[in-house]
Amino acid sequence: MNAESPGPDVVVVGGGNAGFCAAHAAAEHGRRVVLLEAATRDLAGGNSYYTAGATRMVHAGLDDLRDVVEPDERHPTTTVPPYSAADFTGDLEKVTEGRNDPRMTEIVVGESSDTVRWLAGKGVRYRLMYERQAYARDDGYLFWGGLHVGNVNGGIGLIADHTRIAADEGVDVRYGHRVTGLLTDDEGVVGVRYTTENGEDGELLAASVVLTSGGFESSATMREEHLGPGWARAKVRGTPYNTGELLLAALELGATRGGDWSTCHSVAWDALAEHNESNRELTNRLTRQSYPLGIVVNSEGRRFVDEGADFRNYTYAKYGREILRQPGSIAYQIFDADLRPLLRSEEYDMPGVSVVQADSLEELARDIIVDPAALAATVKEFNASIEGGPLDPTVKDGRRAVVTPPKSNWASPIATAPFYAYPVTCGITFTFGGLRGDDDGRVLRPDGSAIPGLFAAGEALGGLFSGNYPGGSGLTAGMVFGRRAGSVA
Repeated sequence: MNAESPGPDVVVVGGGNAGFCAAHAAAEHGRRVVLLEAATRDLAGGNSYYTAGATRMVHAGLDDLRDVVEPDERHPTTTVPPYSAADFTGDLEKVTEGRNDPRMTEIVVGESSDTVRWLAGKGVRYRLMYERQAYARDDGYLFWGGLHVGNVNGGIGLIADHTRIAADEGVDVRYGHRVTGLLTDDEGVVGVRYTTENGEDGELLAASVVLTSGGFESSATMREEHLGPGWARAKVRGTPYNTGELLLAALELGATRGGDWSTCHSVAWDALAEHNESNRELTNRLTRQSYPLGIVVNSEGRRFVDEGADFRNYTYAKYGREILRQPGSIAYQIFDADLRPLLRSEEYDMPGVSVVQADSLEELARDIIVDPAALAATVKEFNASIEGGPLDPTVKDGRRAVVTPPKSNWASPIATAPFYAYPVTCGITFTFGGLRGDDDGRVLRPDGSAIPGLFAAGEALGGLFSGNYPGGSGLTAGMVFGRRAGSVA
């Protein structure tokens, strides 16, 4: 076994967004930092690599964002509504039904803008997310849903920027180093054990260890144990390396759980694509998030969710589990020829997209192996129940379908051939439960005392989310608490 002593000041475990933010902050404070990443370099980046890069932050509108986002010729005809601290706080409280930790919420909301600007100042590149969060109108573009800013080139660009910055800072990033345990003395955590991709075991001593190694979504066993029966069938959207061992290692040292270990972020995900897990080429493009415009039916031809309950930013992360509960853990997003042009191109026009097209609903049903009479009845009842004014996807337009379940907004008849069905299943993103921490991510025991030398950030730090999640807040939380942990580690 290789032993390294004296070691660095700080060891960061996990090379995603939160881990790099911790490393940047520690390096900024003059600390010697080693970042250990379980994946080889060609598979690195954690879940952050697979994201669209969406980042929720407090701001006062487009003028307030000009120092953050890259210039775009569309800016002069673009409206970006302000997004206040009260808006952000209210969204977290709404989607979690009040189960969000108030203090964590206060910190993430209060520091979101400053932390994005901190990263932008270091060279992380941001832009307005036109293709995901805006619709073109006669007078220009209107952004919606409180989520406006994202990374240039999405998660791939985010990790490339982080990696470049870390190299400039002198952070020692070691790929293919899977941390297998925590080293302790009578006081607390003093380092880590690891195994390299070549099978060599080693130990690395440090004054502080920051766990940014994710949740347990990549472990089918832990999913079944904590999320419940059937969760082994979920498709892993992101990194295959978030298997929860270091959460268990911290608990064995006396750490206490943080947040909700029984729920997770899960979405509508291409059910039949050839490579629909941990796909580093297509990453987030395997999501199917234009469902608010159409209807979603199960294999029995029945609707089972309110597709228009809210902007997709506030429903998409909980609808994956609703699909998982359906027969065969599969569902079909249904659109007609009038709705098809409105679908998000990066997802519905991607290479190898799973789609069935037909000139009649009966033919469509037969092709997706759904009872034609059942699907026809569902669509007929839905179409006949639509009330309200014209379709306007930029606002909650109140154009509803009075059926069970209802569709509260954006109801349009499925009536014009050809018809389209997109098969979707449950894609799991990350688990909401982690370790409990203080304001700076120090990992706590059940009595509220901190385990000396041990910090957590990102998906390893639980408490902010439960049951659901407002889009873009995961990257924000990771950068805020990563920065805090790295600053004091």
